[in-house]
Amino acid sequence: MTPSDFTHLADLVRRRSGLVLTPEKKTLAGNRLAPVARRFGFRSTAQLLAELPYPSEELARAITEAMTTNDTSFFRDGAVFKFLAEEALPTLVRNRGASKRLRLWCAAVSTGQEAYSLAMILDEMKLAAKGWKIDLIATDLNESAIARARDGLYAPYEIERGLSSDILERHFVKEGRQWRVADRLRRMVTFRAFNLLDHFGWLGEIDIVLCRNVLLYFESRTRADIHGKLREALAADGYLILGDAETSIGHFMPAESVRGLYVNPRGLRRAAIG
Repeated sequence: MTPSDFTHLADLVRRRSGLVLTPEKKTLAGNRLAPVARRFGFRSTAQLLAELPYPSEELARAITEAMTTNDTSFFRDGAVFKFLAEEALPTLVRNRGASKRLRLWCAAVSTGQEAYSLAMILDEMKLAAKGWKIDLIATDLNESAIARARDGLYAPYEIERGLSSDILERHFVKEGRQWRVADRLRRMVTFRAFNLLDHFGWLGEIDIVLCRNVLLYFESRTRADIHGKLREALAADGYLILGDAETSIGHFMPAESVRGLYVNPRGLRRAAIG
């Protein structure tokens, strides 16, 4: 891949997704392009690279998706899910007793494990049986990853990352050597392809946002813009959870209880006024 090729690739990916490809990722990027080249009938990656200045919409989307990182697992970072189960969700249930409605969003959900982990917690709280309406939304730029998430079928190595045998028995059905998420959990989650660069207006007000380990790949200006949109979407008493290596100083207030946990300053100001 020539420097010019890499510049075209990095520009395309940044424009379409906000993701920043740095020069040290050139070899990785080339490896990820090889399957795309085969899929679109190019004889080589070099032939695909020649199309980069003026790619078709389908090719541009496939290239961008190939550059995304989809490393995830069930109940990843256990402290986060312990906090959600024992503190955040019970607090919101008390605060939302009149409306009996919760709205949660897993952004950059990849192949769905994070959303299904949250669905398991909600299922065990038995809120639906008490008349609650739960909107659990899960989005990702990568349409192939979203299709896998919606299908809810996982290989043994994916199951082994974060799930105990009792959780498997309660929430999964075995199909051959693989495991499928129970239908009741799959019905709880609305999966949708969505680009974080786009408008958030369709989301409405969200009580909990998990947006972990994706914004660190964005340039600072784009990251700040997305943080601003997250702040507008998050309820005044809602919770934002970022990855361990991510921060949101200036838009949210960090909470001491869990690393990566932030609260909306709007809620703090409202409490001070009250």
